[in-house]
Amino acid sequence: MRTTVERSALPVTHFRTVEVNGIDIFYREAGPVDAPVILLLHGFPTSSRMFRDLIPALADRYHVIAPDYPGFGHSAVPDRSVFDYTFANFAGLIKELLDRLGVHRYALYSFDYGAPVGYRLALEGPDRVSALIVQNGNAYEEGLQGFWDPMKRYWAAGTDENRQALGFVVEAEAVTAQYTQGVRDRTRLDPDSWTHDLAQLGRPGNREIQLDLFHDYGTNVPLYPRFQAFFRRQQPPALVVWGQNDEVFPAEGARPYLRDLPDAEFHLLDTGHFVLEDQLDVVAPLIRDFLDRTVTGG
Repeated sequence: MRTTVERSALPVTHFRTVEVNGIDIFYREAGPVDAPVILLLHGFPTSSRMFRDLIPALADRYHVIAPDYPGFGHSAVPDRSVFDYTFANFAGLIKELLDRLGVHRYALYSFDYGAPVGYRLALEGPDRVSALIVQNGNAYEEGLQGFWDPMKRYWAAGTDENRQALGFVVEAEAVTAQYTQGVRDRTRLDPDSWTHDLAQLGRPGNREIQLDLFHDYGTNVPLYPRFQAFFRRQQPPALVVWGQNDEVFPAEGARPYLRDLPDAEFHLLDTGHFVLEDQLDVVAPLIRDFLDRTVTGG
């Protein structure tokens, strides 16, 4: 007996690599090429893998692009002697990637490191940002609480002692804690997530790359007033979805967004740093509804 096999409606994710300014940049891409673009920017210590489940939840209606920065995920890991690991360079590479892909307008999902990378992009092309989704991504000094004290010492004095004092952040206990801290039901967490991150961090030379980035994060803080001015001036439609139990980016950094984006949709969730790991069933519908109303007008 012959049976008819129907094609699954689940969107297909493509895994691509393109050379940008001499560096291989890996990115995940899904959805109709002529649909509104959603740019997903990952944080530390992960990669575009953090969006593995969100991408198919959006890609039936949106063109989703999620790149890896150099030194993360499947992008190249150039030696520190030939590439400066800075947020300015990351933003420049992502801008060039978008230009190469013909992307001129996009909704920006900013998380962790993705916030300063994305907001630097926004300063260069404010009219390119169609909407803003903020998930535990800081743009206010109120969000730099106790966790950041050793970072601040390193920014103030870049001594080897202050640098080495941050080494614990890339160790297994701290990386695992970024996933588990503040999560009520840990059976929702896939341990492959932090296992994958630790494998990436364990690559030769990667520890020093991360310490370089910890130091360079200090260059983002003086830009906070410019980021905030962008919010006030442009007033992009905004959705703030924040894990309120996050010790790295606590809720004190979420509330100030409402000063500059008073019409933002605001949700504090009872979870930690990696909201998508245990709250995807809550967050994905929020994002879908927000994008459907603000980007496609549906």
